[in-house]
Amino acid sequence: MPPLKHRHQRATWLAITIAVSSVVASSHPAHAAGRGPAAAEAQVVQIRNFAFVPAIVTVRPGTTVTWTNADEDPHSVVANAKAFRSSALDTGDSYSFTFTKVGDYGYFCSLHPHMTGRIIVKAR
Repeated sequence: MPPLKHRHQRATWLAITIAVSSVVASSHPAHAAGRGPAAAEAQVVQIRNFAFVPAIVTVRPGTTVTWTNADEDPHSVVANAKAFRSSALDTGDSYSFTFTKVGDYGYFCSLHPHMTGRIIVKAR
């Protein structure tokens, strides 16, 4: 059996290794235990060519969705049920909304009503 001093050093290094591994794993939510890529807490929707891309997004409660206008023309993001509403977004402007409740949120551009999208918020 190794001397007590060496056993203590090994135990200390083992504890440090476990602690560092835990910090690294928790700093990468997509790789943390029990969580996959769908657990992301941020989602980006591009506005380009007079369309929301992607048009349909599924997220978990607590996720922040950010719309960014990549078109030359201004656009807006307005929920059908009035849950959120952006002002007109010029080229390069963004609007963010955090979805806290489970539900199906249809939205459109008030300047170009044919532009529509949908955010589906599911608990699992």
